[in-house]
Amino acid sequence: MQHDPEGLPAGARDATPTRPFRIMGIQQVAVGGPDKARLAALWVDILGLVPRGRFVSERENVDEDICALGHGAHAVEVDLMQPLDPDRKPAVHATPLNHVGLWVDDLPAAVAWMTARGVRFAPGGIRKGAAGHDICFIHPRGNDEFPLGGEGVLIELVQAPPDVVAALGADAAR
Repeated sequence: MQHDPEGLPAGARDATPTRPFRIMGIQQVAVGGPDKARLAALWVDILGLVPRGRFVSERENVDEDICALGHGAHAVEVDLMQPLDPDRKPAVHATPLNHVGLWVDDLPAAVAWMTARGVRFAPGGIRKGAAGHDICFIHPRGNDEFPLGGEGVLIELVQAPPDVVAALGADAAR
């Protein structure tokens, strides 16, 4: 893979690249802490977010409450996360702003296109996420093989369901 003088893959900064996908909007923000009840005291009790579900995963070392802000295609999920075991990884509580999720209209095409351009993805590949959508993560740090990462931010790409693609696609056409 050829790189430009700043170490980025050739073509990574094309002014108007043709992408086989579109980032539609923010799908979620995930906030971590040692005790999700304390997170809920602010986000639910004070700010008024509505709890919509719960997700627990030994593999991901997470116990999270899934809350919502807004309605329909414009709703943003806010996940309040605590680790099942604070001494295990991933340490979902170690970074209070754990990750940002972005709706994408064609997740497999996005992953293939980004990988070919030097984006590093976290292990695990495309898989079902807490809300039931297919997801994957852009790694917070690039490396020698894949120099583009989130520069310290974990970024979740989330396959948008058809109703979100239709609604947000219509918004983008305006």
